[in-house]
Amino acid sequence: MNWSWFWRHIKRMNWVMTLLVLIMLVLGVLFIYSACYVSDDRPVRTLYLRQMVWIAAGMAAYFTLGVTDYRILRRWSWWFCGVSLILLVMVLLIGTVVYGAQRWLMIFGMGVQPSELAKLAAIVVVAGVLGRTGGDVASWKVFGLVLLIGGLFVLLILQQPDLGTAIVFLPPIFMMMLVAGVPWQRLAAIALLGVVGITVLLAAVFLPEKMGMPEETQVRFIRMVGLSPYHRDRLRVFVSPDSDPLGAGWNKRQSEIAVGSGGLHGKGFLKGTQNVLGFLPRSVAPTDFIFSVIAEEKGFIGSLFVLTGMGMILLLGLQMAVNAPDMFGRLICTGVMTLFFCHVFINIAMTVGVMPVTGLPLPLLSYGGSFTMVILSSLGIMQSVHVHSRRVSRLTLG
Repeated sequence: MNWSWFWRHIKRMNWVMTLLVLIMLVLGVLFIYSACYVSDDRPVRTLYLRQMVWIAAGMAAYFTLGVTDYRILRRWSWWFCGVSLILLVMVLLIGTVVYGAQRWLMIFGMGVQPSELAKLAAIVVVAGVLGRTGGDVASWKVFGLVLLIGGLFVLLILQQPDLGTAIVFLPPIFMMMLVAGVPWQRLAAIALLGVVGITVLLAAVFLPEKMGMPEETQVRFIRMVGLSPYHRDRLRVFVSPDSDPLGAGWNKRQSEIAVGSGGLHGKGFLKGTQNVLGFLPRSVAPTDFIFSVIAEEKGFIGSLFVLTGMGMILLLGLQMAVNAPDMFGRLICTGVMTLFFCHVFINIAMTVGVMPVTGLPLPLLSYGGSFTMVILSSLGIMQSVHVHSRRVSRLTLG
């Protein structure tokens, strides 16, 4: 390896973003430990150790991708897309069922969630299609191809079923089309279809019950729109919080109590009673509800610190998009930052009770091997866009 070349590129990385990422990762490990340390289940107690392994692997990918020319991805984007689609099909055929959803593949004894890899694959291939030199983003061929790519990923993930993950595919693709210059009329039509789709979905969930239809008919309606009884129960609890407080509404209610009881300064590290006493289930506290653990133990100040860190990462990512040397790099940064924002917004909104529980993790803080690897790899690709840009940000250190 040419070490002088390597260090020259390393020094050109945006070290403010890298420092923020490392701070969030350290906080994640600390609060994953806090969420699990009193568990009687040894595998749960050691989740923080496994997260440290995933972080080490993810940071290796972050720096490797950061110094590698991101434009190489354009040549491999269709292969990346094809492999991701194959893995999603394999999940439906031979995947492992966890909590009623078939989302995992066991590879060499490790659970891998292909839907996480598919998020990055979709961003890269759509950026390749829309950012092709000399391509016409206004053509119906390009527009239809992008919709086909997004539709394939969403349909396969809905079959698992995983509504939350399927939903977050749409905003990045929409924003990438907007930045690429796709005619606004088509984007408006997509937005209108989205509103119609949400209306149909909600009608399928609530109308059969209101009309007094039997349970079998209700289930048939919700399955027609790609949902399961589990998703229906989550939506019902969101609309009517007291409808099932000891069942589908338990996690939501306990999360709101944890966040609200933290006060200004919190109860102290390892002293969150909702977590320690098991009211906030340890199966979800280190993953989907890690923000609830942080809010209870570090209060409003700790929550604000997390939100500020996430906001700074988003701003630096948008700056990278603006300064990108070509449309391909700009679209990748746009897609990654939109995905990052969706995860942060939906997860935190879910934990404080202003959105339905969707099962989306919080970037850099929640436990999860596949998710951690994909987020760090995505941020590494953004660093590559920055490193290979002619206009290096003033916020770059070194």
